[in-house]
Amino acid sequence: MKFKVIILLTVALAWFSCGDKKSDGPVTEPAKEEVKKEVADADPMSNKGIGPISSVTMGEIDADLAAAGEVEFKAKCTACHKISKRHIGPALKGVTERRSPEWIMNMILNPEEMVQKDPIAKQLLVEYNGAPMANQNLTEDEARAILEYFRTKN
Repeated sequence: MKFKVIILLTVALAWFSCGDKKSDGPVTEPAKEEVKKEVADADPMSNKGIGPISSVTMGEIDADLAAAGEVEFKAKCTACHKISKRHIGPALKGVTERRSPEWIMNMILNPEEMVQKDPIAKQLLVEYNGAPMANQNLTEDEARAILEYFRTKN
């Protein structure tokens, strides 16, 4: 009996940690096309996103920071993201080759505003059926550690 309760609580936590599933209905085709045009007009690697991060200095990969990021990722992100395959959210392998470091950190730290105002985040919201990314209330240091972990997954 105890085992069933633990499984039920785990499933409920995973379900609720993946963000607010409320939607005004399906995203219309004109809205999808508008988002696609916005993204087509933008350079994803120069887009820094919207949030507290305006600049990130990258150097050699810091193995200790990446290890800390892996722990954070596994604890807070794996209910919705996998590294090598699409899940509730996108696969994250190679994300550092598709997005700027600032964008990645801003998406981690400020997902609500990003999906409202950033063209790439809006496109991802449409692509993933309106399932917004949950704000895990991470610190900038925790987000930077996750970014470092992603750098090891290219």
